[in-house]
Formats: sequence, C-alpha cells, structure tokens
Amino acid sequence: MANLLSIIISLSSLILLITAEDTANTLNILMPDARAEHVDDYLCTAYTMDENQPTYITAFNPSATSKDAHHILLFGCTEPGSDEKIWNCGEMSHSNGHSKQRYETGPTCKSGSTIVYAWALDADKTELPKDVAFKVGGSTSVKYLVLQVHYANMEKFEAGETDRSGLILTTSPKPLPKTAGVMLLATDGDMEPHSLEVFEVACEIEQDIVMHPFAFRTHAHKLGLVNSGYRVRGDDDNQEWTEIGRRSPQLPQMFYPTERDVTIKQGDRVAAVCTMFNSQSHTVKIGSTGNDEMCNFYMMYWVDGDHLLEDDVCTSPGPPSYYFAHDRSLNIDKIPSDAFRIPPPPNGPAPGEPIQGGHHMMMQHKTKPHRRQNRRQYVF
Repeated sequence: MANLLSIIISLSSLILLITAEDTANTLNILMPDARAEHVDDYLCTAYTMDENQPTYITAFNPSATSKDAHHILLFGCTEPGSDEKIWNCGEMSHSNGHSKQRYETGPTCKSGSTIVYAWALDADKTELPKDVAFKVGGSTSVKYLVLQVHYANMEKFEAGETDRSGLILTTSPKPLPKTAGVMLLATDGDMEPHSLEVFEVACEIEQDIVMHPFAFRTHAHKLGLVNSGYRVRGDDDNQEWTEIGRRSPQLPQMFYPTERDVTIKQGDRVAAVCTMFNSQSHTVKIGSTGNDEMCNFYMMYWVDGDHLLEDDVCTSPGPPSYYFAHDRSLNIDKIPSDAFRIPPPPNGPAPGEPIQGGHHMMMQHKTKPHRRQNRRQYVF
C-alpha cells in the first residue's frame, strides 16, 4: 500500500510539473510611475529580457486609456536608448525648446530596433493565432522590450498623479512553431489647406522569405479617412493588387484580423495608401505631435521557423514628392477602386455615425477640395 501511495504521489507531482510548464504567464510592461511635463511628451522605459531562454509572447492586453495616452508602441531592442529608468524618447524632447526636462533624452533603441506592437484609441486586447508567438530574449536580437508612451494631456500630472500606462503580455514557456513579426509602412509629406490628399508608400520584398499576414493596424491623426494596405504581385498588365487590410484610422487602433489568406514572398511588393482631408486653413505635415499627421500601416505576419523580415520598415517621402505614379514598377490602373474609400462596418463608421469632424463620407465636404496637379486624378 505504501509503495502504491508513493507511486500515486510521484505521478501527481509529474502531472503538476507538466501543467505548470504549459501554463501561460503574464509579463507587465508598464510605465514605472512616469510624470510627463508637456502635451506630446514621448517617454520610454526598458525591460530586460532573459538572455538564457527566449520568451514567447502570444497576446497583448492594453492597460491604458486614450485620455492619457495618444498612442503606445512596444519596441524590441538589442540596446535600449538609455540606461535610465525613464527617458524622453521622442522628437519633441529635442526640438520643442522646453527649458525644463525631468528626464534625459535619447533614442528609443541604441541598436537593433524592431516594432513589436502598437496601440491607440482605447483598442482592445490582441491575441495571436494558434501556434504563433513573438520570440524575444534568449539568443534573439531582442534583449530588451522598450515601452514608448505618447502623452495626450497633462490633467493627471497637474493633479499630482503618476502614470502606469502600458501593456500586459501573455507569454508561453514553450517554443511555438511559427514566429510573428511586424512590418511598418509609413510616409513623410504634407497636404495643403482644404485639400484631399493621398500619402502613398511601396517597397519590394528582396529577402528570401514567405510571410503570412494575419492582422493589420492603421494609424493617422485627426485628418485621416482611410488607410489601405496591399500585396502587389506581377508586372504591367499582369499585376495584381490584393488587399491586406483597409480601415478608418478614426476607429480604435488595435491589430485587426485580415479577411483574406494572403502570402507575401520574395519579389512581391507591399504598398499602403492613406487618404486624408485637410479641412484646416493651413498646411499640415507629417510629424510627431497631435497637431501633425501620420500615415502608418502596420502588417503583422507569421513565418514558419524564426527567420523574420530584416528590412521591416518601408518609407516614402510622401506628397508632393512621391506618389505610386512615380514608381514604374507599379501599375496604378490595377489599384482597387475602393482603395481610397472608407469601408463599411466594422472597419468603417456605422451608418449615420460621423467621422473626422462630423463628415460622413469624403465627397460630402462643403469646401471643394483642392488637388495637387502632379498627382494622378484618382476617383474617390
């Protein structure tokens, strides 16, 4: 009887051990009681990853509100931008002329920067598909996770409070067969007063890789109407533009599942376009503050194994210097007719719901939009 009891206890211990090893854990990546001093401050904090074994991230749960944070970015870095607990890590910290700074300034990463996650506008939790995870720490180049928070207002700080905005990550202790990555497409440029403008960017995939996009995120500020992303395959009349995702950036900005099963391989191009209407009486440029604009399209993808895209940021000068029509490898007659149109729900506003300052659709602006003459005359 004693031997039988001993065997039962041993088996129970083994089962508990196996269960513990398979159980998901959480990792809190939060601002350590930060105190922003100005609207549009960008503050960063770094978390050291385990160098002895990798961490597998399977979900991102925001712990923030849009009242405090304009947006949050999570970067993977080989070296963080500072050894300080908190540091200023945005352009505004270098150029706004503030005479007083609580924190020292520095880049987000000193080396090995890659985007892991992005959040804005009270977006909900993001869970990765089965068998897919971001691999960080261990032998990877991501030795640190750096949290960047762009602050939207100063109310809580003026009341003497501190901030602990951030992300709660779900992690898996065991390796998963598919590794996740993020590709960012972004533009520079500007738009004239009372103008309808498109910000366009495209890059060829030169690496020997097969990517499977499974989620996308759009980002713009107050003037964005719709952001669209595409895989472009083939040349000339045989070129095909396949939508990866299309969404109004005025809706909550989390990663949303793609609706098509698309693969991207060497020789394909990835393109994105942001359609905006500048209803203001002055030129608006791409920049880092809430009064500037941004044209960003994030593509989250997985690969078999763990060899991710190395050149994971695609940029263009934007208007008026760059349009798709300037790129001879792109057949603009093949661009889908709905690329510049706000989609129906859930990726666009519900019927009757205003967007961008009360406008319902792009062609309802009372002021006739001015269009730059060196841009192809798209049909909106």
